[in-house]
Amino acid sequence: MTEHQQAQGKVTFVGAGPGAADLLTFRAARAIAEADSVIWAASLVQAEVLEHARPDAEILDSSLVPMEDVLAVYERAAREGRRVARIHSGDPSLWGAVQEQLDRCRELGLETEIVPGVSSFAAVAALAQRELTIPEVAQSVILTRLGGGKTPMPPGEEVREFARHGTTMAIFLSAARSKQLVEELLEGGYPQETPVVVAYQATWPEELLLHCTVATLEETVKQHKLWKHTLFLVGPALGASGTRSHLYHPGHFHTFRRADRQARRELRGTRG
Repeated sequence: MTEHQQAQGKVTFVGAGPGAADLLTFRAARAIAEADSVIWAASLVQAEVLEHARPDAEILDSSLVPMEDVLAVYERAAREGRRVARIHSGDPSLWGAVQEQLDRCRELGLETEIVPGVSSFAAVAALAQRELTIPEVAQSVILTRLGGGKTPMPPGEEVREFARHGTTMAIFLSAARSKQLVEELLEGGYPQETPVVVAYQATWPEELLLHCTVATLEETVKQHKLWKHTLFLVGPALGASGTRSHLYHPGHFHTFRRADRQARRELRGTRG
């Protein structure tokens, strides 16, 4: 047994980003390169990320096995002091089933680390070249999914309830029920003309980016036969022109910059 194998076992949960392999962070690539075992989901992560793995690394496709098989790799890592890179699509903190794995790793005495990744909602905003938080239009982003899927939604977290805020929403895992999605968005108060960005397989070779409104969302989804790997961005910020940010206004001051006095008076006047 080598000195490396005698060290404490470790599981690193790696955020692989929305798809494109070159959206991996340096830290993520290093974690994969150092791993004795690499666990990834071929259905959610591009195979190019495995180019960072060692030639002798054990590779397990988690899309083909239940969680019990993944946990068996963690148990072996605890016994033998092995390093494991568990690759998750997007960011592990969002719909990653990470907490149950962390709990088991801690029971096994394994060291754990989470490497954040680019979430698909951020990637879609970048592809659409839109800011999700436009001053005086929307300053909040709600990340959610439609109820009625495989995992029940907690009370009060229905799309219709979040839609009442009228701000930007990123809606995951909901393309298969586009009619219900539209109904809840309208019931929550979004006008029919509210802009929507529909993204399929964002940053993958087969990506598709579509622009529509709440009124035409269902038609758009069904026309393109989208039912999985699809994300929706909804809200007035997606169609707004940028308003002037106070942060870079000459009348705004902070630790590193003094305000112009005349501009300061003008800025205060705009605030009423």
